[in-house]
Amino acid sequence: MTDTLTLAISKGRVLNEALPLLAQLGIVPVEDPAQSRKLILETSQAGVRLVLVRAADVPTYVEHGAAELGISGKDILLEHDGDGLYEPLDLGVARCRLVLAGPQGGSVAPGRMRVATKYVRAVRDYFADRGEQVEIIRLYGSMEIAPGLGLADRIVDLVDSGRTLTANNLVPLDTIMEISARLIVNKAAMKMKGDIIRPFVRRLGELVRR
Repeated sequence: MTDTLTLAISKGRVLNEALPLLAQLGIVPVEDPAQSRKLILETSQAGVRLVLVRAADVPTYVEHGAAELGISGKDILLEHDGDGLYEPLDLGVARCRLVLAGPQGGSVAPGRMRVATKYVRAVRDYFADRGEQVEIIRLYGSMEIAPGLGLADRIVDLVDSGRTLTANNLVPLDTIMEISARLIVNKAAMKMKGDIIRPFVRRLGELVRR
């Protein structure tokens, strides 16, 4: 194996907030990710490159070895079905909350509650811990309109400011988990390239803990 490192990351908030951390390690894309149409970007540090993929695909690229490292939101990792990853660092960026929300003062009729979400595993585990059975309705967007249209009684989604909930007459009912971006590492790569991955993880950890 070569001594190159490929780091998978998604465009948007995670990339924008992770780039300053990487820059402190001397890792800066040679082209502006916001302007370039390239999805594989070389960096100012020889042997380190970034690959830009969809947020939901970051763990897959890392687990299957297309990238040795990745930066992924904890919400994505909760839904990822695999065990080929280490999660050594909470980077403390791209913070938000995974919340249960519903109409203000709304009640649920007797019977199984219907919950709309794309975070099926997280919701299943949350209600199992509470000893409650719910019907999970998988949606991939516009969760906030589901209660108003009678599709669901509650939703579970990521919340930052909460303005979207308020605009759709919903209120947070419980915080399921605090979410932030995590560094992930391919398990096989940690063995094969540990001499370059471990120093990277250590230096990044020192920055995060400052």
